[in-house]
Amino acid sequence: MIRKGIGFAIVMVAIAAAAVSAQFGRFRRFTERAVDLPANTPYDGRFTFVRMKYSHLAGGNWYQGLPAWVHGYPIADINLMKIMNEVSYLDAHSDEVNVLSWDDPEVFRYPVAYIIEASWWDLSDAEVSAIRMYLGKGGFIIVDDFKQPGGIGGAGWEVFEATMKRVLPNVRFFEMDASHLVFHAFFEINRLDNFPQAYNAGRPIFRGVYEDNDQSKRLQMIINYNTDISQFWEWSATGLRPVDETNEAYKLGVNYLIYGVTH
Repeated sequence: MIRKGIGFAIVMVAIAAAAVSAQFGRFRRFTERAVDLPANTPYDGRFTFVRMKYSHLAGGNWYQGLPAWVHGYPIADINLMKIMNEVSYLDAHSDEVNVLSWDDPEVFRYPVAYIIEASWWDLSDAEVSAIRMYLGKGGFIIVDDFKQPGGIGGAGWEVFEATMKRVLPNVRFFEMDASHLVFHAFFEINRLDNFPQAYNAGRPIFRGVYEDNDQSKRLQMIINYNTDISQFWEWSATGLRPVDETNEAYKLGVNYLIYGVTH
C-alpha cells in the first residue's frame, strides 16, 4: 500500500508539473516589457474585467522576464468571470479580459480595475493623475498579489505607498476587518485571519482606502497585501490548490466585484 501510495503521488506530481509547464510555456517567448496582447473587447455596456498594466521598476520582470502586472493573465481573470456569471446575473464578458494603462481614457468606461504586484509599479505623472480622477469619478480598484520583502517576488509596501501618496497626498490606509460591507456584498465572509495562503508566509493583510479618508464613506480601493488571491483563481482548474481554499478566494473576488459595481 505504501508503494502504491508513493507511486500515485509521483504520478500526481508529474501531472501537476506538466500543467505548470504548459501554463507558463506560452510566456517563454516574451521578453521584458513585451507581452503579446489580443485587441481589447470594444465597450458595449456589459461588464468586462479590466487588468491594469504599468511600467515597472528594475527587477520587476523577475519571473521569466515578464512584467510584474501580467502574472496570471488571462487565466485567473477569465476563471473569476466564469464563476461570476455562474453565481450572479452580471452577464459579464467571460472569455475576454481588457488590458489598459491608467492614462488610457477608456479606463473611465469601467467601474472596477484590477492590478497586481503594485510594489513594482513606476507610474508617470499622467498615470498618477488618471488614478486620482478614476477614484474621484467612482472607480473601485482591487490591488492583489502584493507581497512583503523577502517573499517570492516581493518588493514590499513602501513603493506602493509612495506612489499612492502621489495620487492622494493625504491618503490613509485603514486595516480592514470582516465587518465591512465589502466582505458581505454577496457571500458572507466572517473571518480574514484564517485565509489560505499560496506561496506566502504569515498572515494576509487587508487594507482599504476610503473617500476623503472617511470610513463612513465609499471604499475606493481594497488592498490584498502579503497574499495572492488570484493564485487560487489561476490554478483552480488544475487541482494544484485545495477546492475549499479556492472557493474562499473566489468568494473574495465575487464580493469585490459586486461591491465595485454597486458603490
